[in-house]
Amino acid sequence: MEKHFIKNIDFAKPLEFEGLVDYEEGRVVSRTLAQGKALSVTLFAFDKGEEISSHSAGGDAMVYILDGESEITIGDEKFNVKKGETIVMPAHVAHALLAVEKFKMLLVVVFSLT
Repeated sequence: MEKHFIKNIDFAKPLEFEGLVDYEEGRVVSRTLAQGKALSVTLFAFDKGEEISSHSAGGDAMVYILDGESEITIGDEKFNVKKGETIVMPAHVAHALLAVEKFKMLLVVVFSLT
């Protein structure tokens, strides 16, 4: 059997990316697509008002908003990031996310292997 590096998604089939994770009332829902030493890829759906509190990561984290709008805090700056926009949160810098309205995002975190 072949080892796959991407999981929780159909192979060799066109898919609507935004539809791979669904909103749930009062929750943050996630679907991990890849997880390794060098890279993490996760889809998220946030209900309005839900958040991920301030934290930092060991890698650079890129967020791409698939739907809705999020307030993203990086260090002391706040950014409203909307559908179709992306922002990078640098490694080892505190960041937080708040759902201004329901939103979905793709999170890609790249880690150093050195």
